[in-house]
Amino acid sequence: MAIDATEAAGVAGSDGRPGGGSDAPDAGVGSPAPHGPEAWGEGLGYPEWIEGTMPAMHAAFNGMNKYLSVPALRMGLGRFMSTPVTGYLMILRTRGRKSGEMRDAPLGYMVIGDAVYCLAGFGTKTHWYRNILADPRVEVLLPGRSFSGIAEEVTDRDERRKVLPALVKSMGVVASGFGLGNPYKQSAEETERRCAAFPLVRVRATGIAAGPEDPGGWFWVVTAVVSTWFVLRWLRIRGEKSKNCGRS
Repeated sequence: MAIDATEAAGVAGSDGRPGGGSDAPDAGVGSPAPHGPEAWGEGLGYPEWIEGTMPAMHAAFNGMNKYLSVPALRMGLGRFMSTPVTGYLMILRTRGRKSGEMRDAPLGYMVIGDAVYCLAGFGTKTHWYRNILADPRVEVLLPGRSFSGIAEEVTDRDERRKVLPALVKSMGVVASGFGLGNPYKQSAEETERRCAAFPLVRVRATGIAAGPEDPGGWFWVVTAVVSTWFVLRWLRIRGEKSKNCGRS
């Protein structure tokens, strides 16, 4: 699971419209990784071995998000995917700053007080982060509920120091793998230092958003698959019983 992955282009937004193609300026999946001084991971404080693989890792996360994480979360499977070890995931839905279409980004998160916090793990070049700078009105799909809200960057150092340790802990083993250290052992100041290049975003609820179980959601797919499995199993058992009766 990614600490932060850019929004999944090609995935329908909350208004039912499909995301734009890979050539969209604010698209995440399929968009070419920057090169030179704009290369993914450069100057963000990641370990050297991670910086070298960041373009490939960024592309891999985009593919995984488009075909696995986003569909699973939109089907309401987030409650089964999230654990303290693997981390917790939500969908942050932003409006593309140039396309105007809705973009879905699966992100690690933490609920503290009356707000949800997330981290832009690719720094200020993160597409969804740039989207909220243009339009802070977002939708959040948590594993158990959904809401619309206003997103804003947290610049207050005291708030960052308070939130970051809990947020990094919620990311599970992924955080340590990406060089953010062990938040259970290191100080809040050390965690803040390791996350210095990553914008921290706070989302406060302003209204209700449609969730996976609501009209337009994808939870019906889970119901259909499970129901089909039970019907096929029942037909198979019935067929085997009929065969056994015929032989006797």
